[in-house]
Amino acid sequence: MKKQQLRGQNAAVTGASSGIGRATALALAGQGVNLALIARNRERLEAVAEEARALGVRAEVFVADTTDEAAVKAAVEGALERFGRLDIFHCNAGIYLRCPARDLTMEQIRHMFETNFYGTLRCTYAVLPHFIRQGRGTLVVTVSMDGKKGVPPDAAYVATKFALNGFMQVLRQELRGTGVRVVTVFPSRTDTPQIEFVDCPAVTAKVSPQRVAEAIVRAVAGRKKEVMVPAGACRLLVWADAVSPSLGDWMIRAFRLDGRENGKPPVEEKGLNR
Repeated sequence: MKKQQLRGQNAAVTGASSGIGRATALALAGQGVNLALIARNRERLEAVAEEARALGVRAEVFVADTTDEAAVKAAVEGALERFGRLDIFHCNAGIYLRCPARDLTMEQIRHMFETNFYGTLRCTYAVLPHFIRQGRGTLVVTVSMDGKKGVPPDAAYVATKFALNGFMQVLRQELRGTGVRVVTVFPSRTDTPQIEFVDCPAVTAKVSPQRVAEAIVRAVAGRKKEVMVPAGACRLLVWADAVSPSLGDWMIRAFRLDGRENGKPPVEEKGLNR
């Protein structure tokens, strides 16, 4: 499927108010895809909706927290009611915590899983029956390169992303023959508000949300199963770690893939008090 063939399709995007979610929504809108925008902040969602409508597509706003199963179901049902069908669902909502493993609390770990892992599954199970009934649909899941190779000091975040990667690998295989596709997305550190308080050296500079979004659109149109951004550097790390975990660990240290905190406050998230 070429990009032009996406025109007229309907997509839902969670975490659509900022970062990768916002960029993906607008990239899809640029290809003529109508949007159901889902996130917790109505004001920011409405701003994204206006940008999308200016590109000539329909855009509807649904306020929901992915930790709330009833709210997720209501958002998906509302989108189906307004659009008649969904062709693409981008599970993107997530939170980030930078904290060494030895300092984590069980409450923090549970909260990370509740949002990043279970939140994604709530969305998946809300839309999957619809996709299966209509015999087609594309489920896009933002994982992270942290779901391929763990980077300190992100232990709780890494755990949620490895869990997502494993679950979606199995789901992708089980859905073979149904017409429903799973696309997993593995961005490296991305220039979003979540990690504004982390600086990365030039050699491993943050990628832009727009670059990730364009890769997602190409993956959906090109029927890819996985996409890494930036592709070359990410594949090199995965290959190095497969050859030798020690080599993978060395690359993280040598290229300072962990980044450095710059003194700015991290995004406040209830349940992740540091």
